[in-house]
Amino acid sequence: MIANSDPLGQHDPAQAPMGTGPEPESLWTDWSRSFGLQVPILNAPMGGVAGGVLAAAVSKAGGLGMVGVGSAGTVEFLREQTSVPSLAGIRFGVGLLAWAVQNDPGLLDAAICAGPSLISVSFGNEWWWVDRVHDAGIATATQVYDVDSAREAYEAGVDILVARGSEGGGHGIHRVSTLVLLQGVMDAVPATVLAAGGIASARGLAAVLAAGASGVWLGTPFLACPESLATDAVRALVLKARGEDTVQTRIFDIALGYPWPPRFDERVLRNDVTDRWCHREDELARDPQARIAVAGFVELGGPATAVVDAGQGVGLVTDVRPAAAVIGEMASGAAALLAAWALRHQPGCSHRNGA
Repeated sequence: MIANSDPLGQHDPAQAPMGTGPEPESLWTDWSRSFGLQVPILNAPMGGVAGGVLAAAVSKAGGLGMVGVGSAGTVEFLREQTSVPSLAGIRFGVGLLAWAVQNDPGLLDAAICAGPSLISVSFGNEWWWVDRVHDAGIATATQVYDVDSAREAYEAGVDILVARGSEGGGHGIHRVSTLVLLQGVMDAVPATVLAAGGIASARGLAAVLAAGASGVWLGTPFLACPESLATDAVRALVLKARGEDTVQTRIFDIALGYPWPPRFDERVLRNDVTDRWCHREDELARDPQARIAVAGFVELGGPATAVVDAGQGVGLVTDVRPAAAVIGEMASGAAALLAAWALRHQPGCSHRNGA
């Protein structure tokens, strides 16, 4: 048990300065300990953001760093990025898109050859890849969006289910919020379940761990990290954004010709393009000149038209910090919150006002 010098709850444990609360390593779950992690945190394999440098930084900080291969990802990109943690002897994982693997099976071959601890394949409902990855001695994961997809993945033998709620940035099925989805999935299947979507602070981390999640899959909190592949212009947009500044759309996939299944739309920061074309995706799909124009705006990459995948927790990202600082502060704060709760509810512990 972690001692608490404030049994009456007169301070906020989540706001304790670094070094004054529980160590991040005190925050563990049965799964994270068995998987060799110091903290139950993985970075989401965000395409165009989660490269080898970020993956290495997350793993060095005690979590598991994931290299992401996005819509425009190639085998060459995958090999280049996975070589960063691999050559340094640092554990990592790889995240792939099911439809991209279907189009280019070499992506899965390259991911296996890179020797990761975990391979995630999401955004599909075919499971042939699971045995291939297991045969290589690598754990498997996939994102799920409802109880039915969780049961299907579990029955297919996937080791880790990522319950990705509607608050999350990037692609997904934006139907059920994270906490509701997490409860449903954990009640439905006896699987290792990670929570994803809208978790961007110590409070969110503590909440899903208290609910029974084996860990978290974080995207937006790492967007502004200097180790990410994001540009300084994207970081500036992220730091200015509020939680209500995101929208769900298929505009950019349509304009850029990415063959995403229609059920997976994308949560992005609002910009001039989304203000004009949101809810007009069918019209955009029928208008080749408009698609060319939107693709041109995207190529410019200016602040008014840049495509930035971000979840509703983006308003909690307020400065540029190394990945280790993000993990350390979230883990220490969550450990302090959970320890304070446990202490306050010990038999005989005096407290007031429900603290």
